[in-house]
Amino acid sequence: MTSDAMTVLTARDCDREAILQAFADPARLVIVSLCAAWCDTCTQFRAACERLAQARPHATFVWLDIEDDAAIAGDIDVENFPTLAIYRGRSPLHFGVSLPHETTVGRLIDALAEGAPARTDVPDEVAELPAQFTPTPSQ
Repeated sequence: MTSDAMTVLTARDCDREAILQAFADPARLVIVSLCAAWCDTCTQFRAACERLAQARPHATFVWLDIEDDAAIAGDIDVENFPTLAIYRGRSPLHFGVSLPHETTVGRLIDALAEGAPARTDVPDEVAELPAQFTPTPSQ
């Protein structure tokens, strides 16, 4: 996370430490996009996520494929794509389907960055998602 140019992180081993650090920072926004490789809307939205990450170095963006990353995404119920889970540190601020429009998502992130309170009405699986990013054993 020391790079000037942020990119969207994934569940790959090489990104896990940065994700763990982001969730450990109680002031940092972490935006998790729950998507699927077979979803055309998600594929198009990925480029918007990259631009959003570049424009918001104060936030960490994570891309989770609900199938490929099922060990992390677990039983989170995703009804449509893209679904966003947004946290301040480990505290959930938002969970839901979002229009895949860069401007709309950017406004949502900016509004939440201004001090939205933590939500207690998110599913347990969403509240527990940060804990799923455990360190991987050293090889």
